[in-house]
This record gives sequence, structure tokens and C-alpha cells, in this order.
Amino acid sequence: MGKLVYGASLREFDIDDRTLAHLRVAILNKLRRSESFAFTWEHGVDRGSGRTTVWLNESIPVQFVFSGNRPPKLNRLWVEQLLLSANSAGGLQHVLEPDETEPFDAE
Repeated sequence: MGKLVYGASLREFDIDDRTLAHLRVAILNKLRRSESFAFTWEHGVDRGSGRTTVWLNESIPVQFVFSGNRPPKLNRLWVEQLLLSANSAGGLQHVLEPDETEPFDAE
């Protein structure tokens, strides 16, 4: 289980390593282009349900801390879907990992 560490307050959010690796690519892509956006994820039932939204901006420190030492093979289709989500009015939201053989629909 990895962690997304957000802002100077060092708030930490547990996210599994595979998901975190894909979110890292999408988030860094947006921040590299100086594009700010909201990131929302739902809490699991084990955490009382609910959801959290944070505003991501290149001026706010963010860290990606992985518990494993091997980076996973990335699913390009998943990264593309995360980026589409990040470009929407609702901001980046966790989407389930698609099968890499699924056709990509940018709509």
C-alpha cells in the first residue's frame, strides 16, 4: 500500500501501489503543463465511506511514496482514462483499470 502525501501539512492518503503508479503519471502530466485540477476519491467502507477532494497545483508539494520496490507495468489505456477524467469539469477521479485490449473511447 503506497501513500499520496499532499501539501505542507503532510496529509497522507493510502492508495495501492498499482493505482498510485498510474495516478502519478496522470498527475505529473497535468502539473508539468501547469494545469491545476481537482482530485476526488472515495473512501472505502473500512474508512467509513465518504469521499475527499483536494486541489492540485504545481505550487503545492505532493509526494508519491510506494511500499514496493518494483514499478508496475503501466496500462496506457488506464492512464489515458485518468487524464480524460482530470480534464473534465469534475476533475480527476479514480476509474477502474480497464483491460488493455478494450478499445479506447475518448468521449
